[in-house]
Amino acid sequence: MRKFLFLIFLTAAGTANAQQHPIFKDADLKAGEKLIAENQCNECHIRRVGGNGSAIYNPKGRINTAGALRGMVEYCNTELNLGFFPEDTNAVAAVLNKQHYKFR
Repeated sequence: MRKFLFLIFLTAAGTANAQQHPIFKDADLKAGEKLIAENQCNECHIRRVGGNGSAIYNPKGRINTAGALRGMVEYCNTELNLGFFPEDTNAVAAVLNKQHYKFR
């Protein structure tokens, strides 16, 4: 029974990750969510665009590829001196992709 449940868990986890773009395949989504919260990304976006800040996530705008999304996260990292390592940038971009952009 345990083996069966474990296989179901692995299948579900694989399906969730399969929906992500390949450049995010090894991204740590939990770490990305934590970094977004710790660095108050949403609050910055609210200051920049108003409302609830979600207007900054415009998939038909200048962010039209997964690589451009990761590049924009790196831009924020550099401009705000956040100190992200490359895997941090990828984790944050993967969370944004999963929640907003949905590049596959």
